[in-house]
Amino acid sequence: PDTASAARTPHADTPGPDTPRPGTSTPRTHPDPPQLPPSAATVPLTPHQHTLLQDALAHPDPGRHVEQLHWRWRGPLDTDRFTAAWQSVTDRETVLRAAFDRHAPRLLLHEHTTVDVVRHPAGSVGFGHLSARDHTRGFDLHRPPLLRLNLLDEQTPPGSGPRVRILLTFQSLVLDVWSVSLLLQEFYRAYLAGGRLPGGERRPDIRDYARWLARQDTAPARDFWSRTPPPGTAPALPAAPGPATGLSGTGRAEARLGAAHTDRLRAWAASCAATETGALHTAWALLLYRAAAATGPATVGFNVTVPGRGIALDSVERLPGLLTNTLPLTVRVDPAASVTRLLAQLRDTALDIASYEWVSLAQAHRWSGRRPPQEPAQSVLVCENRRHGGDGLRRSLAAQGITVSPPRPAAARTLFPVTLSAHRDTDDGLVLTAVHDRARLADTDAAHLVTQCARLLRELPGLRGGLASVTDALAALAGEPQVRMARPPSAATGPEPTSGEPPP
Repeated sequence: PDTASAARTPHADTPGPDTPRPGTSTPRTHPDPPQLPPSAATVPLTPHQHTLLQDALAHPDPGRHVEQLHWRWRGPLDTDRFTAAWQSVTDRETVLRAAFDRHAPRLLLHEHTTVDVVRHPAGSVGFGHLSARDHTRGFDLHRPPLLRLNLLDEQTPPGSGPRVRILLTFQSLVLDVWSVSLLLQEFYRAYLAGGRLPGGERRPDIRDYARWLARQDTAPARDFWSRTPPPGTAPALPAAPGPATGLSGTGRAEARLGAAHTDRLRAWAASCAATETGALHTAWALLLYRAAAATGPATVGFNVTVPGRGIALDSVERLPGLLTNTLPLTVRVDPAASVTRLLAQLRDTALDIASYEWVSLAQAHRWSGRRPPQEPAQSVLVCENRRHGGDGLRRSLAAQGITVSPPRPAAARTLFPVTLSAHRDTDDGLVLTAVHDRARLADTDAAHLVTQCARLLRELPGLRGGLASVTDALAALAGEPQVRMARPPSAATGPEPTSGEPPP
């Protein structure tokens, strides 16, 4: 069996007889958490959280809404100081002491909880096995904290210094990647300060966001979404309908644009008063139009993630919580119109959507008139959305002989048939990652899909200035295989997926 030294362990969260074995989906059982006093602070769930919670309760898989990040720590790592630093962050941040009420749609805010940190000796377990096992373990939604850490010492050559691989697992019903980036910077500050942050609870927190949300007038948002085509009326598949794949599980396919192509793409988008994100939306809309085999103008639909932090709440950019959201985007593609016109349409629509980034996907569907059995958009685009900065912290860590790499996703899971994420790598290239449901999209088709998207992004800046049409752009894919996607099983039940923030 694997050996591990537990630095601190919260209540019954230590793996034991009730922990599911890797590959199983049996939820763990715990004694009921301590009863809170009647005056205990509570926070109502956001519409987005409410739908996600329904989805989590409707599916037995404990890892369904679990995300993971990992990075390397080179240099000395004091386990007690590391744990104390995370405990200090937990004491300061309300969201890390929040858990779901068993009896009402709200979060209960505990006064105290103990962070879960486990350090594993080198060679005791492989990182892939550790990541999969911790992902499968899931969380008890009624017991905080909904975040934990595993430290895996790595074997290094003599004289090369210690190296530790860190795995952070968190529940995406309460945190998004932006939030984890914030928490990680706070942790580094605490570690540098000897394991403790000065001061008490920091505001704003999820209570302030809940109050802001409760004050919003939904009438303008209802009016906006009622004017958009229902997502179910637009081609929603990024691939042509195909036979069953006979596969299961989650797959992953990647493609990369080098730094030169990425710079050219950014310059082209900027010349159209748009961004790389708008260029990615354009390429994806072209792929959906191609998959629909349309011969004239057609409206296509897909989902996009929005950061949720462009709202009028003071210091919201420093607020950890689930604010990142997924919303539907529809656009009319005219094969005779210019590609730059399509880019401008998508840019303007994205700006309009940004005004209502606090609206949930379920609300947008309802207000736009989508009703079962209309099929929602089957794909979601995720552009890297994490808080940058921290160069000063890295310099301070380096002064203590410590270097840390940027966090990267450790496990892939998608609630949509296809999630396409884009992020910049350390060489300033653009990496496209398609995480897909293998029951719907075979591995070969997923590889073709992400490769074709990357090819369009390379070709778009080289088309005939602002005169190239949609038809001209699609000619770049002439001879490329048609991607096929299986229809969803007719027996599928439960709330439609609404989480669109896989790890970038």
